[in-house]
Amino acid sequence: MHPRSRRRDLGLLALRAGTGAVLAAHGTQKLFGWFGGGGLHGTSQAMEAMGFRPGRHSAVAAGLGEAGGGTLLALGLGTPAAGAMAAGAMAGAVAVHAPAGFFNQSGGYEYPAFLGFTAAALGLAGAGRYSLDHALGHRLDRPWTLAAAFVASALGAAAVLGKRARDQAAGSPPATDDPTAPAV
Repeated sequence: MHPRSRRRDLGLLALRAGTGAVLAAHGTQKLFGWFGGGGLHGTSQAMEAMGFRPGRHSAVAAGLGEAGGGTLLALGLGTPAAGAMAAGAMAGAVAVHAPAGFFNQSGGYEYPAFLGFTAAALGLAGAGRYSLDHALGHRLDRPWTLAAAFVASALGAAAVLGKRARDQAAGSPPATDDPTAPAV
């Protein structure tokens, strides 16, 4: 193996592990309340307040996209689907933060956009040699899985964000008016 190839594969491993761990931790906050998160109850309320209805379904989808996609990215397993899942979940987060502008310091979408683009890039690039995809002979990393995963993720994100936009335009009130609902 060429030394540059080994370096590239180590770089992909480091990027997958770091990005996947951040996404997984963020998703477990939503699903289980770990690391100071709101758990499903608090995240459901927050999702409703942000215009994602029904809140519980949105909380589960976001949590699974982040925790599941992040874990699979870190492992390098089903990398195209994992990258697409995480990128789709981050599209929702970008939409929530977009009104505050780009930069994170003002509540903008800089951070979720970075995570989403990184996850998408890993899904497109593949996991590299140091991954479960490689150990399994790339059975879950085929050209058709790449296309299917990204098309499904894009369609899903567009449907969810479109419904949210329509609900907000119609002035649909949040299902909960609990001002103490934790932010996501």
